[in-house]
Amino acid sequence: MKGTPISPGIAIGKVHLKKLVSEEISFIQTDNAEEEKKRFQDSRALAIKQIEEIYNEMLRSKGEQEASIFLAHIEMLNDMEFINGVEYVLEESGCTSEWAVKTVRDNFVEIFESMDHDYMRERAMDIKDISGRVIRILKGTGNEDSFVLTEPVIIISDDLTPSATAQMEPGLVLGIINETGGPTSHAAIIARMLGIPFVICPQITSLVKNGQQLAFDGEEGTIELEVTKEVLRDYGRKQADYCKRMLQLEQLRGTKSITVDGHEILLAGNIGAPEDADRVLQQDGHSIGLFRTEFLYMNRDGSPGEEEQFAAYKKVAEKMQGNPVVIRTLDIGGDKEVDYLKISKEENPFLGYRAIRLCLDRVPFWKVQLRALLRASVYGNIHIMFPMIVSMEELRQAKEILEEVKAELRSKEIAFNENIPVGMMMETPAAALMADIFAKEVDFFSIGTNDLIQYTMAVDRMNGKVAHLYSQYDPAVLRFIKKVVDSAHENGIWAGICGEAAADKALLPLWVGLGLDELSMSPGSILRIKRQIQGLAKSDCEELVEKTFTLKTAKEVEETLKNYK
Repeated sequence: MKGTPISPGIAIGKVHLKKLVSEEISFIQTDNAEEEKKRFQDSRALAIKQIEEIYNEMLRSKGEQEASIFLAHIEMLNDMEFINGVEYVLEESGCTSEWAVKTVRDNFVEIFESMDHDYMRERAMDIKDISGRVIRILKGTGNEDSFVLTEPVIIISDDLTPSATAQMEPGLVLGIINETGGPTSHAAIIARMLGIPFVICPQITSLVKNGQQLAFDGEEGTIELEVTKEVLRDYGRKQADYCKRMLQLEQLRGTKSITVDGHEILLAGNIGAPEDADRVLQQDGHSIGLFRTEFLYMNRDGSPGEEEQFAAYKKVAEKMQGNPVVIRTLDIGGDKEVDYLKISKEENPFLGYRAIRLCLDRVPFWKVQLRALLRASVYGNIHIMFPMIVSMEELRQAKEILEEVKAELRSKEIAFNENIPVGMMMETPAAALMADIFAKEVDFFSIGTNDLIQYTMAVDRMNGKVAHLYSQYDPAVLRFIKKVVDSAHENGIWAGICGEAAADKALLPLWVGLGLDELSMSPGSILRIKRQIQGLAKSDCEELVEKTFTLKTAKEVEETLKNYK
């Protein structure tokens, strides 16, 4: 039989059937609406806390794009339409919170599933996911969304949630076949990120039994319900071919990411903890292009001390053995909350008290990190990078504080790299427009495409009503990136990209043509991007840049790039 291919790979193995447990919720009359509102709000708060833990782990281990799925779940739980809807049902119906959440969920699901747009239709599963979590907390039934595997299996499900997919142990999941969803469903995105074969096939759960053997091709969508000797032979060959292609990637280890006409781009990895540097090295990454230090501060009761931070930065510097380690100073705020810092709730935290703004306001607190970074700089090639700079005043103030810390260390005869490179994130239109001026005062630029797109297009990428405007292919975004790269080179400094667009295979020829010096990405993408670079000619890519910059819409750009060679 045939399904819809979602994530490539060959799966042969035993079926583990996971059907969505339909919770038993009955209408129960209650005369205490205020008490039920409190139950709902307490359960909603706990659900947010649980999702934040998943989000932080995904952000640290996988990357911002994958983690943003759960940021969207948090925003859904904070959405006033959802909250007011539940409280309205409680007031008008005199029911329990469980019934009220179910009622609002069913209404939202019906609305989303009736939409024509695939992306919007697939958000119905996200509504089911967050509502199911709240209902389980209300009922005290635990996390039915997760499940324990004891052996490698193929997951067959009628309605696999993003939360369940994210918490799977990849080594025990041979593949996934789900009855619902599509390429843009969050479960599908996570499966691709984890490298798990995935196919969508309606009614599949009614055709299989727990423990039976099954085989499928995630690239073609073919499914074999009866695994005969012939099928085993055929799929064995397919698996061998797929493994051969993966092996060809492995053989690129030790080679350079150089185009056919001799242009080299350094490939780096994004990390969130010292141990993540091992994965960058395993994937043949040349350097660390982004160390997100905020993860040292998260999921704890107090900020890390100087010695703890020093040990973390020193460990990464030593692991990289002289290769660059770009460490971004604390970027808390926006989507990353730390309770003990007591940051007031803001209506729009992405435009508020975050990143360098917080650090410049809490100088003694920030100096702890700067001292640790400088002390660790003698153990490797550490670069310091300031996030969210929007003005020359901010940059100069940050550099002055860094110089103060250097002076303090000198007075105590504590060693550090006197010539430590200092750069800045380019992630706002203000920074991009002033790139030629900023380039005279820093040693490098690193373009954070995720925020740059969001701020350039004035769009909340988690808001489904406007998410279609969030595009890395938009001509305005690409013009900003070109200005940043050109300004860097005109002033003798290097420029890289550390956002998710760094690993976009359609955009890669454009990055080569623009002359980017470094691309930093999730470690799992490094070998794939290296292979692609080795097949490109910079001269051809420069012609593509000229053609692309004549185009007027994101759709035109996307089509042109995806059809390139």
